[in-house]
Amino acid sequence: MSDEIFESDVVTAAEEQVIHIVDELSEAQRERDEYRDALQHLQADFENYRKRVLKSSEDAAIRSAGDVVVKLLPVLDAFDLALAHFSQSTSEESAALIQSRALLLDTLSKDGLERIDAVGAEFDPQVHDAVAHVEGDGDSQVIDEVLRAGYRWKGTVLRPAMVRVKG
Repeated sequence: MSDEIFESDVVTAAEEQVIHIVDELSEAQRERDEYRDALQHLQADFENYRKRVLKSSEDAAIRSAGDVVVKLLPVLDAFDLALAHFSQSTSEESAALIQSRALLLDTLSKDGLERIDAVGAEFDPQVHDAVAHVEGDGDSQVIDEVLRAGYRWKGTVLRPAMVRVKG
């Protein structure tokens, strides 16, 4: 009978050891899953951070370039005035002026500058600054004359067009 008790104690001890090992394995698996979840969250947070920093950097570059373009708007205005003054002239100087203006506008247009100067377009207070009004037909308000061109830089209005409205 003492042999039976001894074998029973050995089986119980072995079972306890197996249960202990299984518990440790379960705990290790749980910790592994927690660490993996934490790592996945950390990776997602870092990816979101990276995208946010990249977007912020791009926005800052666009704003900075827009600031430079705003400083060039008086130059474009001077070209427009000179072009209006020399429009009938066929001299080499007027041709050079026209080419210089076209080159500057073309270069800035390729980078995102849009000119706002459509006569006959519907009046939009977001992009037009009405400084004069002329009576017209109908209820709609249209641009009758552009007094000073406006400009957009990559979709953002830098300066509204100064216009006379008809209607």
